[in-house]
Amino acid sequence: MQFYNTMSRKKETFTPVRKGLVGVYACGITAYALSHIGHARSAVAFDILVRLLRYKGYEVTFVRNFTDVDDKIIKRANDEGVSSTEIAETYIKAYHEDMDRLGVIRADIEPRATEHIQEMLNLTERLIADGKAYATPSGDVYFRVRSFPGYGKLSGRTPDDLRSGARVVPGDEKEDPLDFALWKSAKPGEPYWESPWGKGRPGWHIECSAMSTTYLGETFDIHGGGKDLLFPHHENEIAQTSGATGKPYVRYWMHNGFINIDNEKMSKSKGNFFTVRDISREFDLEAVRLFMLSAHYRSPINFSRDLIEAAASSLERLYNARDQLQFLLTSAQDRTPDEGERAFMDECLRSEEKFIAAMDDDLNTADALAALFELVRAVYKLPQGGVSREAVQLGMDKMKAICGVLGLLM
Repeated sequence: MQFYNTMSRKKETFTPVRKGLVGVYACGITAYALSHIGHARSAVAFDILVRLLRYKGYEVTFVRNFTDVDDKIIKRANDEGVSSTEIAETYIKAYHEDMDRLGVIRADIEPRATEHIQEMLNLTERLIADGKAYATPSGDVYFRVRSFPGYGKLSGRTPDDLRSGARVVPGDEKEDPLDFALWKSAKPGEPYWESPWGKGRPGWHIECSAMSTTYLGETFDIHGGGKDLLFPHHENEIAQTSGATGKPYVRYWMHNGFINIDNEKMSKSKGNFFTVRDISREFDLEAVRLFMLSAHYRSPINFSRDLIEAAASSLERLYNARDQLQFLLTSAQDRTPDEGERAFMDECLRSEEKFIAAMDDDLNTADALAALFELVRAVYKLPQGGVSREAVQLGMDKMKAICGVLGLLM
């Protein structure tokens, strides 16, 4: 089984840190608004990853966080005259509802930032003690980017490249424009926590470092998210985590591609911005899931109504094939399969082999779907009654196994 590692920019054979056990961390949403179709693509991609790993026999601990304190959450809370907690709760609940309808399995652990403030403080104190971070007179704490020699390796950027475009904001207490916040001093009207540097709240990047290592250890297997998180979020996670522990942070970095709308990047300003709920008013979300699987998770995918309608038709064929097998079971015969039925059974086994080979090749869901529909075509060739029970049951078992990994027909 091979996965493309963003860090090495190549496919690598997957070998977990601990034999038989896999830790997966995927960045979740900032809970201030309804989830959009881009969130859905990321959720589906890492849902498929976890399903495949479990299908292959690994014991997986899957962690997906929720950011429940953030500038956008605070602004929305103030605008609506409610607490940040109420805003976060509203949109975490909505996220669960939307992802449930998309067939996304909930993570084993769903930590929230506000529940892990102490872990963030501990990590920040370690970095200050090692000279990799510093507190300012106003109570902010920054990470010294140049204290981490490997900074920029994930994104392919160097500190010097980054510094050429950096700006120093008047009144900024940073030593270097590249330094990023680990802790932010409290402003009027904001939620805050006590810290050694005064009242404040965590920076965004420190959240994922604290939560991932709390549940998966200082070095774990797979960290994922959308390509938009590669820099600076994931780059900063690596720097602050490895900077504190002195150990490699993550073995394999995986990033899903963007969704374009009618060949244009999704953007509120262009009026082509769709939430999952917008889409669900027009399409079955299982068809949307199937549409997403038609392209490789790392590639951009073009969202259009024609493509969703085509996916809906394909989904109907899947359901019809499953129903056909269930119907054939009602009249199946307890006898040895004949030559034609053995050929069908061989086709089932070949489809499964092709499916596994595709999924083992960095989650190649497009080829995996091709293998599944080869099985569907074979089902339609079976006689309408009196088929060997052994043959029909094998077809049912293989279709159920393949669709289980893809999260279809559930």
